[in-house]
Amino acid sequence: MSYSTKATTSGGRNGRAVLDNGGLALAMALPKEIGGNGEGHNPEQLFALGWSACFGQAILVLAKKHGLDGQAAKVTCDVTLNINDGAFSLAAELKVALPGADKAKLQALIEDAHTICPYSKATKGNVPVKLTAV
Repeated sequence: MSYSTKATTSGGRNGRAVLDNGGLALAMALPKEIGGNGEGHNPEQLFALGWSACFGQAILVLAKKHGLDGQAAKVTCDVTLNINDGAFSLAAELKVALPGADKAKLQALIEDAHTICPYSKATKGNVPVKLTAV
């Protein structure tokens, strides 16, 4: 089984992004921190949303294996856009909170989830990622 989706953007970071099925259309804008007006969304926000949801699913799939109930897990994905001498790069931190969970078990679950999450696989070796149990 596989799944595919498509989005089209015009105007770059100050344009409009639309899913092919019309289910979502967003105004895009440079963040204020890098000279934009911030009156829209940016690729880093969308990446953080997607990665946190995808990673949350990996947590759900693997939680029982680690003796945890992943239903109450909350995943936060912090994405940073670094700009150094005109070169751009990303960094990320995935933080997982699971009330009542043993921190060592939760950390092991997070590290395991990082091996199966498609976003984690896609960024492996390209984006520095910190994995944190909170």
